[in-house]
Amino acid sequence: MNKQKLRIAIAGNPNSGKTSLFNALTGAHHKVGNYPGVTVEKLEGVISRNGRQYHLIDLPGIYGLTAYSIDEVVARDFILDEKPDLIVDVLDSTNLERNLYLCLQFQELGVPVVGALNMTDEAEAKGVRINEKTLSASLGIPMVKTVGSKGKGVDDLLDCVDALNDGGLRETAHTVTYGAEIESKLEVLQTMIRQDAAFIEKYPERWLAVKLLEKDADAYERLKEHERAQEIAAFAKEAVIWLDKHFGKDAEIVVSEQRYGYIRGAIQESLQIIKAPDFSLTEAIDRVIMNRFLALPLFVLVLWLLFQLTFAIGQHPMDWLEGFFTFLSDALNSAMPDTLFRSLLVDGVIGGVGGVLSFVPLIVILFCLLSILEDVGYMARAAFASDKLLHAFGLHGQSVFPMMLGFGCSVPAVMAARTLKSQRDRILTVLITPLMSCGAKLPVHVLLAAAFFPENPANMVILMYGCGVVLSLLSAFVLRKTVLRGEPTPFVMELPPYRAPTVRGVLWHVWEKTSRYIKKAGTIILAASVLVWIITTFPMYEPSPEEERAFAAAYLESNPGADEEAVAAYVAVAGEQLAVEHSFAGRIGRFIAPVFKPMGFDWKLATASVIGIVAKEVIVSTLGILYRVGSEESEESEGLRAAITGDPHMTPLVAFVFMLFTLIVPPCLAALATIKAELGWKWLGFEYAFLLLLGGVLSAIIYQAGLLLA
Repeated sequence: MNKQKLRIAIAGNPNSGKTSLFNALTGAHHKVGNYPGVTVEKLEGVISRNGRQYHLIDLPGIYGLTAYSIDEVVARDFILDEKPDLIVDVLDSTNLERNLYLCLQFQELGVPVVGALNMTDEAEAKGVRINEKTLSASLGIPMVKTVGSKGKGVDDLLDCVDALNDGGLRETAHTVTYGAEIESKLEVLQTMIRQDAAFIEKYPERWLAVKLLEKDADAYERLKEHERAQEIAAFAKEAVIWLDKHFGKDAEIVVSEQRYGYIRGAIQESLQIIKAPDFSLTEAIDRVIMNRFLALPLFVLVLWLLFQLTFAIGQHPMDWLEGFFTFLSDALNSAMPDTLFRSLLVDGVIGGVGGVLSFVPLIVILFCLLSILEDVGYMARAAFASDKLLHAFGLHGQSVFPMMLGFGCSVPAVMAARTLKSQRDRILTVLITPLMSCGAKLPVHVLLAAAFFPENPANMVILMYGCGVVLSLLSAFVLRKTVLRGEPTPFVMELPPYRAPTVRGVLWHVWEKTSRYIKKAGTIILAASVLVWIITTFPMYEPSPEEERAFAAAYLESNPGADEEAVAAYVAVAGEQLAVEHSFAGRIGRFIAPVFKPMGFDWKLATASVIGIVAKEVIVSTLGILYRVGSEESEESEGLRAAITGDPHMTPLVAFVFMLFTLIVPPCLAALATIKAELGWKWLGFEYAFLLLLGGVLSAIIYQAGLLLA
């Protein structure tokens, strides 16, 4: 039946170029969301073509439909339960045998399939030529050559989808023949399954029969809906025992071998191997990058250079933005009468949100460099380089991916842990990932590093990132020895070839992540800034004449001979600070200050820390409001850095401890919500208590030790 609206699932192995092809198909017309009930991210796009509308869904990258990780569960359940009209299986042409294994499983689901032979340019560069027509005839599904990163073959792929749609979207008649012994068992199982008409409307009989012989737990769970479930399950288990004995190996292995045998036959007919180049750039680079002695030091060096470059490039744009917001504050102070509305705009909105937006250049550059490293293929090498070190602390080698993502944002970092197959490894990775210094903590680190360590603020920020890594490893070691006992599972993962990153791909990643940061500044941080302005402004307090005279006398005592204008400016600033101290924020801050005293925090830092629970960027905006940055302090408004360094309570030691405390304590509400969705309330409560205790105790110890050493 010809359809005007089609739902098309874009599926395939990890590193097959699936998302690049999806982006080439949809252009900018896609949105990011989550699958219902889980935090796994999905991309969706809608394209119109020849009077038809195609709704594309980019499924997580998977190797097979026997689901172990959350990604695999989501992809399998989407196809089985949502029943897309068509699957576009994206195949890595440089590793066709492994990729076709998933393709055969898609065919058994009874859904029409189109094969996208992606990255054919790389295959040809390696001396591999694919005859797509022969391969298509062997497998019984259309095959189209594509290069997703360059947009090649996209129109041909869509033409193929149109042709399939015109022909009625019939499923392939080709299936793998598993040999007489297995087929005899499958025939009986299929006959039994067919006897429940309602059941086979939901689940393909051939697919379910094969999965039962593969001892797939999910297949047995779905079988319970069948009216003869117990009888079928009993026969399947007997068949598995018989096959195990007959072949002398697991039935699951025999099924897998038959699939690969079928694939090799198809490949032999359709692939032509020309002499590959004697020189392999990937192998040559890997001899250095993956050297067992050099790999880890090189990884550390790469990260150091990454942050040095971020600050070297981003410092001037950051200063320009700070200057712009200072100019804007001065202009509003001069143009508007001294009213509450002006105070809200200058102190609340500009002093709060403006301080956070000043760090956008650093965020953009950091995300850009991380995206380039990922697209080039270095991040996979980083995982291997870190594997032995992570194992020593009880972590799985693949945990390095969530940890690295944690440098950007804790939310996708926590979600990335779903790729780990062991539940214990996944829980451990989720619990330690928030210790990585995310993009939201970066403004706090940069602000205090630039203010109190101006000689080389980049090194101080890098030190914070290093502290996050060390604390995450030590925490993993302790947790593995206590609440999460057990050995990490072996680390097996492919190394993709080095690829030149595409400008479009890098810009897409940067925009996606930066837009989240800006959106947060315009929503959560704006709301928090207005709230902080309210609690720092009310109840309103006017210094008495006696208090103003006392301020003037104190200033003249330390600055004899000062003119009246300077005295008046000081009295105005002191009056504002006194008003803040009498506000709701000042009262709350002074009430909770004793708890933070062992760490060296005054009531302002204590207040900023508590409000920072919402989002770590809010700490900067809160300090901007508490220090009244943007107020008419003098003829020239001071920036937040100058205001903080002018506070006699703030010292380099207090600044360092505050940076460390911000690094360790529980992450923002969005990250906490993600942890709850991934692990549940019990582990969320444990994580919150663990990080709060670790941050408070360690910060207090370091501050007190610093006082003793001083």
